[in-house]
Amino acid sequence: MSKFILNINCPDKKGIIATVTNFIHLNAGNILYIDQYVDRENKLFFMRLECEFINGDFSEQQFRTTFNEAVVQQFDLNYELYNQEDRPKMALFVSKYDHCLYDILARYEADELKVEIPFILSNHEDLKGIAERFDLPFYHVPVTKETKAEAEQQQLEVLKKHEVECIVLARYMQIISPQLIEHYPNKIINIHHSFLPAFPGAKPYHSAYNRGVKIIGATSHYVTEELDAGPIIAQDITQVSHLHSVGDFIAKGRDLERIVLSKAIQLHTNRKVMVYQNKTVIFS
Repeated sequence: MSKFILNINCPDKKGIIATVTNFIHLNAGNILYIDQYVDRENKLFFMRLECEFINGDFSEQQFRTTFNEAVVQQFDLNYELYNQEDRPKMALFVSKYDHCLYDILARYEADELKVEIPFILSNHEDLKGIAERFDLPFYHVPVTKETKAEAEQQQLEVLKKHEVECIVLARYMQIISPQLIEHYPNKIINIHHSFLPAFPGAKPYHSAYNRGVKIIGATSHYVTEELDAGPIIAQDITQVSHLHSVGDFIAKGRDLERIVLSKAIQLHTNRKVMVYQNKTVIFS
């Protein structure tokens, strides 16, 4: 039995859902999940569908060939097809903070994340011991202003060698260059506090504490050339008050970063995110 996830977007027209579901029915398929969204302002249609085919010989290539002929041209349709049995290869980039890394690896070992982690890469050696503890290869690629281009070329070689599908910046404290973004559009996931742009810099929690904020949060998004302005995947907040210290702010912020980043990874790897116009449609 073959199981697929089908993500669709196209100009909104009548008959899209009926045509797609009928295609699956005519090919001895069974729909397990379906959801759709229409951006009425821009007249755009989005749909996510999970299906299975009783005929085990109905391959991904056969699906694409017949689907292109029966549906795609009729609706000027863009789609992504994923085999539900496949586990995308997800690289982890880190620097010195370990809280997000530990959380991801713990969830990975517990099989909460349906991915394969081929390696951990860092611009420092501080977290090498964690990679060894989880029996994962560790690549140390130092980055300086003078060597950044060379370092990113090394990163690309490692990513290509391991056939990586997406990258998670688990508190990787380096700006990603357009070269790397071009190779992984909407496939590099970042996490940061949600104070931006109000409290930039190295100590945002200190600045927020001094300002007396009442909520703190975390945001996970895809990386684009505009710093920290990519399509948002997941966010969360928690309340704080005058009773909390700077240390409390930092601890609460790190907890949120763990939760929000893992949520974003799950949404991405479960193929529940669709990106358009620097925004996202998130399916349940």
